[in-house]
Amino acid sequence: MLHLRVAEPMRECEYSQISTRSSTPMETPYKKRTPKRRKWQAFPGRNKFYCNGRIMMARQTGVFYLTLVLILVTSGLFFAFDCPFLSLQLTPAIPVIGGVLFVFVLGTLFRTSFSDPGVLPRATPDEAADLERQIDVANGSSSGYRPPPRTREVVINGQTVKLKYCFTCKIFRPPRASHCSLCDNCVERFDHHCPWVGNCVGKRNYRFFYMFILSLSCLTIFIFAFVITHVILRSHRYGFLNTLKDSPASVLEVVVCFFSVWSIVGLSGFHTYLISSNQTTNEDIKGSWSSKRGKGNYNPYSYGNIFTNCCAALCGPLPPSLIDRRGFVQSDTPHPIPPTNGTTMYGSTQSQSHMMCSGEEPVQDLSCCHTPAAE
Repeated sequence: MLHLRVAEPMRECEYSQISTRSSTPMETPYKKRTPKRRKWQAFPGRNKFYCNGRIMMARQTGVFYLTLVLILVTSGLFFAFDCPFLSLQLTPAIPVIGGVLFVFVLGTLFRTSFSDPGVLPRATPDEAADLERQIDVANGSSSGYRPPPRTREVVINGQTVKLKYCFTCKIFRPPRASHCSLCDNCVERFDHHCPWVGNCVGKRNYRFFYMFILSLSCLTIFIFAFVITHVILRSHRYGFLNTLKDSPASVLEVVVCFFSVWSIVGLSGFHTYLISSNQTTNEDIKGSWSSKRGKGNYNPYSYGNIFTNCCAALCGPLPPSLIDRRGFVQSDTPHPIPPTNGTTMYGSTQSQSHMMCSGEEPVQDLSCCHTPAAE
């Protein structure tokens, strides 16, 4: 009898151990892990990303490549055909200064084109529903669907500013933000969409855009002036017609610089005016702070003097990106509830079998076995 009473728990112990370790494909509750996607791969706007999300551009980049080709070709011809003669006849500082300007132009162009201009993240479905619920409560509508109003009003430095609701991004746009129809994004402190740089110009890249057009103006004037100097010096020696025949590259540079310098210098002057008054192109075109709208209509973002406005636009801290394009997409699907077949409850079943082998009486946990009726 003693032998039978000892052998019976032993068989139960072996059976419990086998049931906890054995599993079939039908009993496996976990699915294979899918590779995580980065946020730039699921980005809702019309943008293109390169280098695993580090480079962000607009989808239409054809004009950007035209800008790059014009800069490279014009500068390359200048360094190849004009600088050798000018450095010998005048000073070696000419190619050095031209090289510094060329590198600065390309650096600011790439920084403007390849960065996040200040895109605002879109609201999640839960956030959009919560915002609509708050609007319904504020409007006093407890039942039925009422579309959210298009504007809200806030006071900035004594001036009333309207915040528009974006039905695409499901957010109230912050002051000075606007939705770009080409990139399909709301951009903070939106200035304009520039096809020449292949990107929007906003809060995070405006200073680099301004430095790009300013340095490009200097480079264009520099090349144009010294190409003319090169042609004049060679004409004194070999004649004007012979000079044009011997250096056709100089003629091409003069033509390109002559037709582009006016627009580039004019654009630089326009944005210098905007920076000095702390305005954006979008605000200036719309006449948001024009005196024609009323005597009390003034720019609430201006600091009152030109120097402070320029320092705020060019020297202030650069805000971080809000879209975290290289982060991982968080899965919204809940984790599956593990079935109570002994496979996923390996620890508890193994402890029960250990108690059975040691002769202890297992304690049942009924905390998760209640029914709604018992509550």
